[in-house]
Amino acid sequence: MKYWIKAARLRTLPLSMSGIVLGSFIAKWRLNLDGKTWDWKIFALAILVTLLYQILSNFANDYGDGIRGTDLNRKGEARAVAAGHITANQMKNGTIVLAILSLIATIILLYVAFLPDYINAFYTFIGLGIACILAAVGYTIGKKPYGYMGLGDIFVFVFFGLVSVCGSYFLFTKSFSWDILLPATAIGLFSTAVLNLNNMRDIESDALTGKHTFALKLGFKKAMVYEVILLQLPLIIMLAFMLYNKLHESGHYYAFIFFILMLPLMAIRRKIMEVKEPQELDQFLKQVGIITFMMSVLVAIGLNFFN
Repeated sequence: MKYWIKAARLRTLPLSMSGIVLGSFIAKWRLNLDGKTWDWKIFALAILVTLLYQILSNFANDYGDGIRGTDLNRKGEARAVAAGHITANQMKNGTIVLAILSLIATIILLYVAFLPDYINAFYTFIGLGIACILAAVGYTIGKKPYGYMGLGDIFVFVFFGLVSVCGSYFLFTKSFSWDILLPATAIGLFSTAVLNLNNMRDIESDALTGKHTFALKLGFKKAMVYEVILLQLPLIIMLAFMLYNKLHESGHYYAFIFFILMLPLMAIRRKIMEVKEPQELDQFLKQVGIITFMMSVLVAIGLNFFN
């Protein structure tokens, strides 16, 4: 069992929850302003679904990279299939089970959120849920896994950022507002930064095994510049969201509490820039993931608990 827990890669879970937390509590803030109720059951189910998606993705990546031999020389934590702790067939079956559980949980979430009054949204989000499952599996599995073609950054930005934040916001409000794209972009950039760190760390082993990540295509130095940009923009974009909603004019200054993350983020960014060997980047994956999660939590607190 301990190897299955390790294969679930618990350190990736806070990052996966960040978009759900942010979208859900921005929705709570908007609903409160309109005198409408916020359903905690939708939030709990949304968290469950995103955790299942993330673990599914981790199992699928373990299996896909394992059968291709990509993980044999990787610098980070040992993967279960590559290390021989779990057989490829067992991981394949585990991936199938997680995919089924993810689909069931998705249907339950959407039933609670949309039926009986929003039948069209229900079917639309069923399709979106299936797309999320396919994206989780397709990163390293299949004849042409998109992670091996340098497309992982785009998919992570879309699904961890745009789909996660905008989708969770819609679950509660049953509406879309263009300004929600700002926090969605912020989460998407942070999530892409984590993926890029991972790919920079593995850049040497990926080159040997034919995994053509975007970091590999850029080269280590340009990927480092790309990383700095990805880490620089999210707080600025969240600030733009707050200013657009004129929270400073209404005296709602607690909404800006998230900006205290600028200091630890600057420290992490400086340390990343000082790295000379790719394997040294592994320590920053968890740190950037926690920063992302903390930004979501602080925005949620600032918007909802100091009104």
